Amino acid sequence: MACCSIHGADTSRFFSQLASLYRWRYRLLGPDKTQRQMIGLLEQTGINNAELLEIGCGIGYLHHALLRAGAARATGIDMSARMLAEAHRLAQASGLTTRTDYRQGDFVDLADRVPLADITILDKVVCCYPDPERLLKLALSRTRRVIALTYPRDRLFTRAGIGLMTAALKLSGSGFRPYVHNPADIAHWIGGAGFQQISSEQTFEWSTDIYARG
Repeated sequence: MACCSIHGADTSRFFSQLASLYRWRYRLLGPDKTQRQMIGLLEQTGINNAELLEIGCGIGYLHHALLRAGAARATGIDMSARMLAEAHRLAQASGLTTRTDYRQGDFVDLADRVPLADITILDKVVCCYPDPERLLKLALSRTRRVIALTYPRDRLFTRAGIGLMTAALKLSGSGFRPYVHNPADIAHWIGGAGFQQISSEQTFEWSTDIYARG
C-alpha cells in the first residue's frame, strides 16, 4: 500500500504540472492520432447510449468526443485534481456536465466504488502504472462489453525513449516513472478475463487495442 500511495502522489504531481499544457494542446490541435484511432475503433463497436469509464481521463476530451458521438454518460477517474478541474471546465463548455462524473484518486483504490461501464478506456495509462496486471484486472471487473487501451509498443526505440525520460525525471527530482510493459502479458491478462481482441491500430510509438467480452 505504501508503494501505491507514493506512486499515486508522484503521478498526481507530475500530471498536475501538465494540465494547462494539455488544455492548450487540445485547443490548438485537437485529439492526437492515437486518440482519433481509438474514437474511430470504438464507434465501430457501437457506442450509442453506452456508459463509459475512462481511467486516467486527464482533461476529458476523449470521452467528451464519445459523448457527443452518442454515448450516454461517462465516469472519469484521474489522480490529478488539476486535470479533473480542466475536465469539469471542458464538460461545462460543451454542455456535458449532467452526463459526466469525475472522481479523483488511484483507480485501483476506487474500483469497488466505481459504477459498471459498457466501455472502459485506458488511453496511455498502462504505461504510467507499476502494477499493470492489477490495474487491468480491476478495470476488466468493471467492464460489461468493451475495453480499449493505448500503450507503448515494445521496441528498442520506445525503450530508449522511456529510458531517457526516466533519467530526466530522476534528475529533476520527480518520483513519477513511465514503463514499457510486455504486450504479450497485457493480451494474456485481458484474454484471461474472457475478452477477445477485435481490432488494433498502431503508430510508430503506440498500439491501440480494442477487446470485447466473449
